[in-house]
Amino acid sequence: MKTLFGFLASTAGRITRAIAGLILIGVGLALIGGTWGYVLAVIGLVPLAAGVFDSCVFAPLAGYPFSGKALREKTK
Repeated sequence: MKTLFGFLASTAGRITRAIAGLILIGVGLALIGGTWGYVLAVIGLVPLAAGVFDSCVFAPLAGYPFSGKALREKTK
């Protein structure tokens, strides 16, 4: 788990989450459309925001801090 959260807190992890969020939003709005497309787009906002604002939504579930900076320190 430490390795996973260490990656998610890294610059590469933040970029990966932001890109994944953009992909989910794009697929939801462009390919699926309708109600389910909007639902997928809203779900895509979570990894996008987490990557942009340097936070990890799932880290507290494993006992790690929410903040990316604190998470990087703890996973070193």
